[in-house]
Amino acid sequence: MSSPIKSLLNDQFVDMAFIVAHTGMTDKWFYKLIALGRFPPAIKFGRRSRWLKSEVLAWEVERIRESRPDYIPPDYQELPTVGL
Repeated sequence: MSSPIKSLLNDQFVDMAFIVAHTGMTDKWFYKLIALGRFPPAIKFGRRSRWLKSEVLAWEVERIRESRPDYIPPDYQELPTVGL
């Protein structure tokens, strides 16, 4: 099995409700960040939008590292960077 397939099998798709609940920020704020290219774009499944949980968590870690450069999250060391 190829690496991208294995990676997806270990990931989850999350919706905006998860992102909002997880961060405490509003959906409008995230849609603005998406429009500005500062948050991962949605993956469309018909009319539904989903995000890879690993990308959302990597984005969060990057925000923390912007304010705390020495921060190493205990559970997220293996996450790829989003590059936004």
